[in-house]
Amino acid sequence: MNVRLYEIFTSVEGEGILYGTKTLFVRLSGCPFKCFYCDTKEALPMNSGKEYSISEAKEIIKKNLQKNTYKVNFTGGDPLAQSKAVAELAKFVQSKKIPTYLESSCYDSSKFAQVLPYINFIKIEFKTPESGFVDSKHYSKLLENELDCLRLAKKSKKTTYIKVVISSKTQLSQFKKLLKQIFKIVSKADLAGFIIQPTYGISEPSLEQLFSFYDSVYEYDAQVRIVPQLHKFIGAP
Repeated sequence: MNVRLYEIFTSVEGEGILYGTKTLFVRLSGCPFKCFYCDTKEALPMNSGKEYSISEAKEIIKKNLQKNTYKVNFTGGDPLAQSKAVAELAKFVQSKKIPTYLESSCYDSSKFAQVLPYINFIKIEFKTPESGFVDSKHYSKLLENELDCLRLAKKSKKTTYIKVVISSKTQLSQFKKLLKQIFKIVSKADLAGFIIQPTYGISEPSLEQLFSFYDSVYEYDAQVRIVPQLHKFIGAP
């Protein structure tokens, strides 16, 4: 088995409930989709980066691990595009007693199930129809997979949180429908948090808009937080 990696680097976690932690990012090549606000477009092609054997990739990860690294973040692209390789690499990282984290759109629940046993921190990222991730014809299938991933995460009893990217294009009515579907599956007790992440540099939402989305989530879970991408403000990669 081989794996295609775009880059590996240590930086500050800029998103979610673990923002601010020293993290080794393993960016995998390839994503079958493209959100309009994607900030890693260079890693989307499956032929981007460089191909390695799993043994070579493990050695690269080992060499790049710095002292006091809090976790290893498998990102992309979308890591589920290479789910079997991610499972092998995450298992290796766990053997080093370092927590693992998956940065994925959760577009395929069967692939998510392959990597889940080797992931410590689970982020379920729900896409809104306006993200451009898929067209309206295929959105229902995407949502079905995301909700299935949420069910799997709940069953695993691992630390799980939800993230939704909000732009000025995001419709509050659609967001509220999404919330009803999410909280039919989980309660606030099942989640470590609910993150609203505003887009940066493109179609940025106003503070008033963000508060509207925040208030909608607050009815279900008071652990909702508005968290922009920290690394972009401190000049970190």
